[in-house]
Amino acid sequence: MSIKAPDLEWLQGDVPRAEGFNDTYFSKAGGLAETRHVFLQGNGLPGRFDGCERFTIAEFGFGTGLNFLTTLAAWQERTNRPDLTFLTFELFPMTGEQLARALAAFPELAPLAEELLQAWSPVPGWNSLKIAGANLQIGIGDARELIGELNAGMAGEGEGGEPAIAPIDAWYLDGFSPARNPELWDADLLKVAADLTAHGGTLATYTAAGWVRRNLQAAGFEIEKAEGFAGKREMVKGRKP
Repeated sequence: MSIKAPDLEWLQGDVPRAEGFNDTYFSKAGGLAETRHVFLQGNGLPGRFDGCERFTIAEFGFGTGLNFLTTLAAWQERTNRPDLTFLTFELFPMTGEQLARALAAFPELAPLAEELLQAWSPVPGWNSLKIAGANLQIGIGDARELIGELNAGMAGEGEGGEPAIAPIDAWYLDGFSPARNPELWDADLLKVAADLTAHGGTLATYTAAGWVRRNLQAAGFEIEKAEGFAGKREMVKGRKP
């Protein structure tokens, strides 16, 4: 597999839009606030970090890395923080230059962004990075294929180089719009995601599309709607019983 960077258009100077999906990587109303509202608050973070020995977050769609860096900043603020693993998938990883331009819009994350950029050299398959003390596992390729290589047991590295992960405590479902990127909202993919999730594990996503909710429920999650970000009426939260 060869890596293909996304073709980008830049809106308002610093909001990247993927031309192939006709969708932006984060909200024009404020990417950092969106991440905090949808993914952190939607999963009860950072409060759920307290009292844990380890915590595993998984994400569909690494994109600019904004969700990862925002989570990392919140995690660093906790006094007794757990070991953190952030597992993510990306089919079209940005170049270092694209990543730097996108993340420059968030100066409060600059030190963490710089550490990520220094380590950024993605190759196909699994990439294991240590960023600010957290374990970042990036699967470069089709999530529907790479997720089948995971074993939710003890954290570490499997025999083939793929991560052997602890059961996932929280999911960030952040692929492009379901109408434009249905592969990341596929029923079979979400069922595997549910199988890798700890009992009591949660999910959050910006979309409230009916067929996505039904796929999540069929996968085994309990689903509820919540207030969306920046005037968007609804988002979705979920929990594995």
